[in-house]
Amino acid sequence: MKPKKNKEIISHDNFVRGRFKEDISEITADFTASLDIDKKLADFDIDGSIAHLYALEKAGIVSGKEKRDVEKALLKIKAEIKNGKFEFNKKYEDIHMNVEKRLTELVPESGAKLHTGRSRNDQVSADFRLYVKNRIKHIAKALIDLREELAAAAKSNIETIIPGYTHFQHAQPVSLAHHILAYYEMFTRDFEKLMNAYKTADVLTLGSGALAGVDFDIDRRLEADALGFGSISRNSMDGVSDRDFALEFNFALSMAALHLSRFCEELIIWNSFEFGFIKLKDEFTTGSSIMPQKKNPDVLELIRGKTGGVISNLLSLFIMMKSLPLAYNRDMQEDKKPVMESADTVYSSLSIFKEIIRTLKFNKENMAAGLKDDSIYATDVATYLVKKGVPFRKSHEIAGRIVSYAENAGKTLSTMSLKEYKKITGLIAGDIFDIFNPEASVNSKKTAGGTAFKEIKKVLKEYEKEIENNKKSLSALK
Repeated sequence: MKPKKNKEIISHDNFVRGRFKEDISEITADFTASLDIDKKLADFDIDGSIAHLYALEKAGIVSGKEKRDVEKALLKIKAEIKNGKFEFNKKYEDIHMNVEKRLTELVPESGAKLHTGRSRNDQVSADFRLYVKNRIKHIAKALIDLREELAAAAKSNIETIIPGYTHFQHAQPVSLAHHILAYYEMFTRDFEKLMNAYKTADVLTLGSGALAGVDFDIDRRLEADALGFGSISRNSMDGVSDRDFALEFNFALSMAALHLSRFCEELIIWNSFEFGFIKLKDEFTTGSSIMPQKKNPDVLELIRGKTGGVISNLLSLFIMMKSLPLAYNRDMQEDKKPVMESADTVYSSLSIFKEIIRTLKFNKENMAAGLKDDSIYATDVATYLVKKGVPFRKSHEIAGRIVSYAENAGKTLSTMSLKEYKKITGLIAGDIFDIFNPEASVNSKKTAGGTAFKEIKKVLKEYEKEIENNKKSLSALK
């Protein structure tokens, strides 16, 4: 029994017909269409077409009048899309074919010449690179804005001292500013990764054709200059099949999301009743449907939760590309969704997180209360003994015995008597009690990059210059 033919048929019509004897089915049209995703490339597609149009005129393929007519029509299409008047049709699969179909309606003869000397393969690649470059600039600016807020919060809290943690246990006293600026460093690395990703994306692949280059004297440098690309690709096969720029961009996004998630986790902990280190502004929290006392840090939790999707998108790209032979394969149509989703998620997360930091209130009394367990000065005791001439490994052992003695005696290090100290080691004198002071402990960590107030003030000045230089670098991008 012969299978029934699908009666729902999409006509290729003369615009996309040629090789095919039969029209595609509705189910095939739905499955292969990428229009819902790549609509975001519309402006970049039209910009790329205008640049290509100028190269076609220089090559003598279109006349001056044809160039003017086509450019006018392309700008009209751009306006229609912006104003919501453009009629998208899924039978033309993607944004590129939709734009070209509308172009040939407006200027049939000259519009039909526009695709001379290019393929959808190099056209898509160029559009996608333009999109990535554009999103990098916006996200890099959001990272600068967040880092400025972090530096401002740190500047106001240099002398606020909190317990530092390792293994989520009290470790040593640190300046709150120092803790905040650890995240500044993370987001600085994210900024640098984005700038490197921009350089990777800043290569014009238009002119690569389907895979072998094109048969016409297309001035690729002219196209690159018109579109703001720093260089042109050197191998047409690599040009149409390369998605390293997308992977690199998504890696930078994944790292930024990871750093946001780590910071969110700490703020969620600090916001808990058990810590009470911070107070979040009401607009970044929600209540419970049943417990009237609740004030949940939902925005922080959502940023943390969305990180999984960003990282998954990176893995999706890796898996998509891992087995593809040269050159272009249709699998690569799936490259845009993970990039666009991650770009939108990270940008919105950075923007709202900046506002959370700007409005955050620190409960300094609760932070100071965390220092009352003065076993946090155990390392300072060991250092004290080193300064008395005891080798560090020996001083570490003695300090451990002192902590154990205090615990068994139901005392703290600062309430032990000098006599009790001397029972453990005769090297300890009355000045031992000077070290049980958070400021003294913090300011003794005076190496470059340490938590001493002087070092924090020094690095904050470096950050001011760094941020200004980052702004200049970002504004210089085309």
